[in-house]
Amino acid sequence: MAVSANRLELLQIADAVAREKSIDRQIVITAMEDAIQKAARSRYGSETDVRAEINPRTGEIRLQRLLQVVERVENSSTEIDLVDARHRNPAARLGDFIAEPLPPIDFGRIAAQSAKQVIVQKVREAERDRQFDEFKDRMGEVVNGVVKRVEYGNVIVDLGRGEAICRRDELIPRESFRYGDRIRALIFDVRREQRGPQVFLSRTHPTFMAKLFAQEVPEIYDGIIEVKAVARDPGSRAKIAVISKDSSIDPVGACVGMRGSRVQAVVQELQGEKIDIIPWSPDAATFIVNALQPAEVSKVVLDEDAERIEVVVPDEQLSLAIGRRGQNVRLASQLTGWAIDIMTEAEESERRQKEFNERTQLFMEALNVDEVVGQLLATEGFATVEELAFVDRDEIASIEGFDDDTAEEIQARAQEFLDAKERELDEERVRMGVSDDLRQVAGVTTAMMVALGKDGLLSVEDLAGCAADDLVGWTERKGGEVTRHKGTFSELDVSRADAEAIIMAARVVAGWIEAPAEEAPEDEGEGGETEGEEVAEA
Repeated sequence: MAVSANRLELLQIADAVAREKSIDRQIVITAMEDAIQKAARSRYGSETDVRAEINPRTGEIRLQRLLQVVERVENSSTEIDLVDARHRNPAARLGDFIAEPLPPIDFGRIAAQSAKQVIVQKVREAERDRQFDEFKDRMGEVVNGVVKRVEYGNVIVDLGRGEAICRRDELIPRESFRYGDRIRALIFDVRREQRGPQVFLSRTHPTFMAKLFAQEVPEIYDGIIEVKAVARDPGSRAKIAVISKDSSIDPVGACVGMRGSRVQAVVQELQGEKIDIIPWSPDAATFIVNALQPAEVSKVVLDEDAERIEVVVPDEQLSLAIGRRGQNVRLASQLTGWAIDIMTEAEESERRQKEFNERTQLFMEALNVDEVVGQLLATEGFATVEELAFVDRDEIASIEGFDDDTAEEIQARAQEFLDAKERELDEERVRMGVSDDLRQVAGVTTAMMVALGKDGLLSVEDLAGCAADDLVGWTERKGGEVTRHKGTFSELDVSRADAEAIIMAARVVAGWIEAPAEEAPEDEGEGGETEGEEVAEA
């Protein structure tokens, strides 16, 4: 069977559009079928259910209309009675559809214009879907493109099979691009929007630097060296933490390269951004000390609950540790995820002296002793009256100049002070209206009840409805700045684990949940446990 010129031309057009738009040929043919159906409906009536089919091999167009089999015909354009239907198909039943061939139609100017719009719309939608599907799986990949145009500082990039945009705030400061320039950037987001899929590029994203190192350092690409963290001040300075899985390979040396060749290639791409390559360590203190390079650190004090660390540096190293406009410490904080407080040795000595004086004064007032005794207790490392009251008496007696009688007297006075303080707190708790039932909650002290009262938490139900963050506070990070939000127990020595245990105990007392099964036998003897086991077995 010979294929007519018109039919052959139709298939050639479909092939050409599919190649140009990089979409499937069948999508173009389906769009043409929809266009022909729309034109046929305008010819035979919009209520007519017309089906158009293009043979993908010959290009032959076949038109049909679907008629539903009914008992009594009310609309001859869409229905056919059962008798006529069985003349055409003896197996026809009520509710079936019969296909009736239609003669070919000649497209008028308006019909042809309408068909063209349908095809263009369908092809555009297919092109958008193809572009989204192609780039959605490439997020986190570095791509090369050509600058197509620059609009209000935003760079539109031609990636070959689609367009992308690199917004002004995602470009390195002071760098500019012109039409035709080549640009390398990271695909960090792909979104569906009304005007089609939008591919967003970034040259300031920390991952961009990590990917550049992977391209320049074969050991990173092969997985021998791993990039653990990156912190950047785009265009100015950056820190990258690396670790080697092979003890014979130095991760820092591999990233620097022979005479700095590898790191220099990355620096040039990032417009001269200075890069500190730091060995990563699982030990937080060691990692933070490394991250503060080139400054030297004398001492660190970690607060793991708050993820905060105090770093002591020599006086002459302070400006180096902080960096220009706080850049060094800010990048170190971003790299490690810890809030870093930097102080000099002189400031730390002054603070320790202040704490020593405060503890001495506390012991003098609480125990009614002279300054010498208070200083001796503070020197031995005692920080609170509670420690003195409950520590083993021999520890106090072993202090030079003390004996058993002195230790006994100090502990008696400490206990007397704590009892008086407990009475005061209980009176304050009663004045606030805090429920006595809170004493049934394991782990809750009178001081905690007063703190709860100050925050308006007066009952077991109020405590049960809290989250751990409400009690111990939480840390929030934005743009490298760390904000510490206080909780109800922030002034008390309560860890997050303790707070969670107290909340769960309050929910058990309130009847919201049942006590864990393993906790039940703890108050019983061995016989009770045995009975419980026998009942379970029975």
